[in-house]
Amino acid sequence: MFQQVPMVEIDGMKLVQTRAILNYIATKHNLYGKDMKERVLIDMYTEGMADLNEMIMLLPLCPADQKDAKIALIKDRTKNRYLPVFEKVLKSHGQDYLVGNKLSRADIHLTELLYYVEEVDSSLLANFPLLKALKTRISNLPSVKKFLQPGSQRKPPTDEKKLEEARKIFKF
Repeated sequence: MFQQVPMVEIDGMKLVQTRAILNYIATKHNLYGKDMKERVLIDMYTEGMADLNEMIMLLPLCPADQKDAKIALIKDRTKNRYLPVFEKVLKSHGQDYLVGNKLSRADIHLTELLYYVEEVDSSLLANFPLLKALKTRISNLPSVKKFLQPGSQRKPPTDEKKLEEARKIFKF
């Protein structure tokens, strides 16, 4: 539609735009809440996660002379802004999942984000026991566990040539 990726063909449709695709798949598989109130919580949480996720995902494109400062900022925001919010949500209602005590796309996105956070600094999760428990719980779901196995398509290895091309495109 907009001559760009991602594009997913599903149920006879060609879907574009990441959030639209994720919302459709989450709804189809009952991972997007039971009502509007649950959906807005899921959206709020996933949008907050997206902010931190973007910082982490752009880190490889950061110029070498700015990388230490960027890592310090990511660590600070992780420990003092983002993870405390999700820990507090889990603590406030004493349930196993972020919304409605049922697995949602927010839990899956948070688990993915926690893996990325650990790649930045494995000690960042130390003070967040409920988040560590959530990560373990989601990671042990059979389909997720299979996806996380070595050799899966979780994340392609970093290719320095592609990173350099991306730096030029994004002017990093």
